[in-house]
Amino acid sequence: MAKVPVTAVFDIGKTNKKFFLFDQHLQEVESSYTRIDPIPDEDGFASEALIPLQTWMMETFKEALHSEKFEVKRLNFSGHGASFVHLDAKGFPATPLYDYLKPYPEDLLDQFYQQYGGKKEFCKKTSSPPLAMLNSGLQLYFLKHHKPQQFAKIHSSLHLPQYLSYLFTGVQVSDYPSLGCHTGLWDFETMHYHEWVKNEACLSLLAPLRKGKTLLQTTTEFGCIPCGLGIHDSSAALLPYLAKEKDPFLLLSTGTWAISMHPFNTSPLTSQELRQDCLQFLSIEGQPIKISRLFIGEENKYQIESMYAHWQLPMGTYKKLVFDRGLYQKIASSPAPKIRMKYLQPEMFSIPNGEENTWDNFGSFEEAYYHFMHELTSLQVASLQLLLKDAPVRKIYVDGGFHANEIYLGMLGMKLPVCEFHASDFPNGSALGAAMLVNMAS
Repeated sequence: MAKVPVTAVFDIGKTNKKFFLFDQHLQEVESSYTRIDPIPDEDGFASEALIPLQTWMMETFKEALHSEKFEVKRLNFSGHGASFVHLDAKGFPATPLYDYLKPYPEDLLDQFYQQYGGKKEFCKKTSSPPLAMLNSGLQLYFLKHHKPQQFAKIHSSLHLPQYLSYLFTGVQVSDYPSLGCHTGLWDFETMHYHEWVKNEACLSLLAPLRKGKTLLQTTTEFGCIPCGLGIHDSSAALLPYLAKEKDPFLLLSTGTWAISMHPFNTSPLTSQELRQDCLQFLSIEGQPIKISRLFIGEENKYQIESMYAHWQLPMGTYKKLVFDRGLYQKIASSPAPKIRMKYLQPEMFSIPNGEENTWDNFGSFEEAYYHFMHELTSLQVASLQLLLKDAPVRKIYVDGGFHANEIYLGMLGMKLPVCEFHASDFPNGSALGAAMLVNMAS
């Protein structure tokens, strides 16, 4: 019996590490996953356990190569962003993979911004809100000035998706999506590395840039199979929609963050937009893509748990509610916000925050939840408008955790009637995007 030809993809998130096989029609035919506990770095802060990850990936892939059912024809990777792997001269990790939540010395940040034009100007040029370690390029500056002995060991630095590819190909490259993801490395005005990268002797540490459709090859140990460069997971998740939809659209990808991606908006980023958490990514071809972000998932979790505790309700109660247009219109007529946001910042959009929450002011859980969703979706619309004002679209796809929330979708539809909101979820979208990309490559 002939083996089924498949594309293999490793999808490496911060929590779950997944492996997929996709058939010729890019339908998932097999998958497995593992969880690898973080390990402390030299300061005791959690970091990715690279060696156990590498061991699991290599063993998993070799099993796939010896499968009696499948024949692996191509391989690619998707991985979480803002993660640099620093390698020594022999190609082994020279430092831990520092977590992007690791504290960054404030005096060092101030020194950096003073040295390179001030925070406002630097962030605008690099389309990178000031996010400390989340600006992965600044990790190099941190090592050079705060941990010079560690920095001296570094021969090259790869973003995580490209490191994963390097493990199987032995080829070190950089790609545009990882580079353009609020790293502080790329000057979107000159469309080249920012001057600081050269001034701080970091440019020589960065591997040659390649477009996303570039195809490498695995080493003999892994079958000499065509292999992709790896891709940042958020950028990968956009690719299935680009393949599906030929007309301009916007993707609202929801979860811990609501990330709005507008692949048809290349307008320059303004200082005001940057302050409202709007930025730019780079596409697989190196073209700017405008996005905006909103921290809705954590806010939703906090408020819901508080409501459940007050009304003594079981988890999942809000998921049983359906959108009631009449109740929404009654709630929307309330002139002042009633919910105090913990994580979101309404002031960022010139919207006042509510007073301290007193659930006793609401007649029922449903009423309180509607008020919360009304105020949350108002912020969501403000975030979407940052992208739509220069490049309006008719169709908005909503995927991820909120795509099944009727109230969230219903309120967005009422507040943005010129747009059609489509709940459309590609399961394992980042892995699927990586599989699509390596099959487009040449």
